[in-house]
Amino acid sequence: MPEPAEVNQSPAKVWLRAVEVTASISNHPSRIFSTVIAELAEKFDQSTALLSDDECLTFRQLAERSNQYARWALNQEIARGQTVCLLMPNRPEFLAAWIGITSVGGVVALLNTNLRSASLAHCINEVEPKHIIVAAQLVDAFLSAQPHIAVKTKIWLHGSGAFKAPRIDLELNTYSGERLGETERRRVTIKDPALYIYTSGTTGLPKAAKISHYRLMQWIYWFAGMMDTKSNDRMYDCLPMYHSVGGVVAIGAVLVNGGSVVLREKFSVKHFWDDVTDSGCTLFQYIGELCRYLLRAPSHPRESDHQIRLCCGLGLRSDIWNDFKNRFRIPQILEFYAATEGNVTLYNVDGKPGAIGRIPAFLGHRQAVRLLKFDIEKGEPVRTEDDFCIQCSVNEVGEAVGKITSAPLDLGSNFEGYISKEATNKKIIRDVFTKGDAWFRTGDLMRKDEQGYFYFVDRVGETFRWKGENVSTTEVSTAIMKFPHVVEASVYGVSIPGADGRAGMAAIVVDERFELRKLAAYLESQLPRYAHPVFIRICDKIETTETFRQKKYDLIRQGYDPTTTSDGIYFKAPGRATLVRLDTELFHSIQRDCKI
Repeated sequence: MPEPAEVNQSPAKVWLRAVEVTASISNHPSRIFSTVIAELAEKFDQSTALLSDDECLTFRQLAERSNQYARWALNQEIARGQTVCLLMPNRPEFLAAWIGITSVGGVVALLNTNLRSASLAHCINEVEPKHIIVAAQLVDAFLSAQPHIAVKTKIWLHGSGAFKAPRIDLELNTYSGERLGETERRRVTIKDPALYIYTSGTTGLPKAAKISHYRLMQWIYWFAGMMDTKSNDRMYDCLPMYHSVGGVVAIGAVLVNGGSVVLREKFSVKHFWDDVTDSGCTLFQYIGELCRYLLRAPSHPRESDHQIRLCCGLGLRSDIWNDFKNRFRIPQILEFYAATEGNVTLYNVDGKPGAIGRIPAFLGHRQAVRLLKFDIEKGEPVRTEDDFCIQCSVNEVGEAVGKITSAPLDLGSNFEGYISKEATNKKIIRDVFTKGDAWFRTGDLMRKDEQGYFYFVDRVGETFRWKGENVSTTEVSTAIMKFPHVVEASVYGVSIPGADGRAGMAAIVVDERFELRKLAAYLESQLPRYAHPVFIRICDKIETTETFRQKKYDLIRQGYDPTTTSDGIYFKAPGRATLVRLDTELFHSIQRDCKI
């Protein structure tokens, strides 16, 4: 049984350790994550690196499998900077694939396994892949997108299935797993792109954020320092590997110090504590909704019979922080705030309930974060008569922005942007405090207290968070508008007592031939589950401004309360395939005991 690591270390010690382990990254430009994996294979050899229900890879096997993917990429003549899409559920093979392909200069786009149809095709089209690797169990999702794919690409199947495509898992077995020789290696540096990770941003369909090898190394080693990972640590990871937290941070931060990672395809309240306890995990990665689900569940006989020393994640709200920590005997919580593509990162190393972090004074020069007064109606920061922005006062809510400087390898200022230049420019606000300055817009409203702690308040723009995911209202409304006899749709998020984030609600205008009973099944085929509207409101019309923008604020204010309108409001309960009319009794039931 592993000895528990020191808990409640001084914040200064935690910060300094993270700074120390990341300080030399830029001094070794050719040392990328695949190099680290090769070093770990030599040091830890047959120690377990990754394990799931069906697979287990030692450090040696992870390095060898990665080398097979690298040789496959070379044989397919994938040039530096060319893209390979990866559509695969959580499993050890997922990590081996992108490590190997990126080691020789390929860029791997991590596709969201919840997407279907046009949404999935959009993600593929945006990065113009030369190859797409599709896991056998996700073939149906890929086939729903295939008619919408506009780029010429080669499809590879991983695993057995009826789909006619070459089997990459069989092809890999023809390549050696030994370290690449000098003639095989390509000069890939930390400045080169490694991954495309999709983020919904504030408007529109998912956007491919550019992630360099440098950014990967910074994420991995910074969190290794923050969590003080050791070789006897074991991380429990049930978050999606196509996201930066579940697929990079939770895994890499433990591996680099010789620890291991338990991978699960998805989170399960029923099996969580048995899994964590039986596998001897000392760490787990969370999102706020995961913690709330566990806290709502009936008492589990093993919920405090574990070896967890620390949990790390984002979105743990103040109203459940102490209850979660005390009930489940969690010694330490490391809450943080970050965006995959952004340059604003905050850490709550003090364990202050509800705070998403603060920046210690001695690191203020590395990361300039400001809160700007924000006009909710206009959806943009307030400007003075001189056309400059206004910084918020203490405890005043505003949009968080991070300063962008010209230093190319500065952790506190780097913004690598999206594959789309237009999308990149939309995330930059200029002439904020002085002429010519540039800042990254997080799209998040926050407040900062007297002690310098930041607190998340809400999303701005057209995106809201639900089930730990960013939901694009544009994507949802586009899908609804394609349903027969929907004339207009307005999508927004509404607050439900006791639930993190906002539940999706759609106000729609329909004609007389509209069939409500078919809408739920249609949305199931078009959207990931977390993006399904929980409430549907059928209206006679949707008010617009003089510039034809939909007026959502009255709709958001009225929410799903049936007494505020004569419009019909319908509710989709979890696990139900149909929408039911919302009356006052059902409304009050949801208010009292949210089980959505």
